[in-house]
Amino acid sequence: MKYTYAIGRRKTASAQVRLFAGKGESEVNGRPLKEYVTRDDLLSVVHAPIKVAGNGDYHFSVTVSGSGESAQAQAIAHGIARALVIIDESYKSALRDQGLLTRDARKVERKKPGLHKARKRIQWSKR
Repeated sequence: MKYTYAIGRRKTASAQVRLFAGKGESEVNGRPLKEYVTRDDLLSVVHAPIKVAGNGDYHFSVTVSGSGESAQAQAIAHGIARALVIIDESYKSALRDQGLLTRDARKVERKKPGLHKARKRIQWSKR
């Protein structure tokens, strides 16, 4: 089958999305979507780009790795949105208005030497 390929990312999660035209079973890492993504709020995040495009005649196969379940769902949505723009450029403005094409580049800041965490310092004592 012919598909459109795109990569979506969020934090350290990376999702390789293959978007197919037509009805079918969506799968993530070889498992059905509803088995892999069990939370309803994350299912709506994954399906958001297809709803914004206004056409539900797509299914996808995704390979996702890294980070946690929330970041993985957002990475899948980012990849689907990018694939939809490749299919039809007219979806771009609607997807951008909803913030689905923007790569959220926020990551965990690294721990620095001499500190407890990335920015937390040792308590200072005057005396």
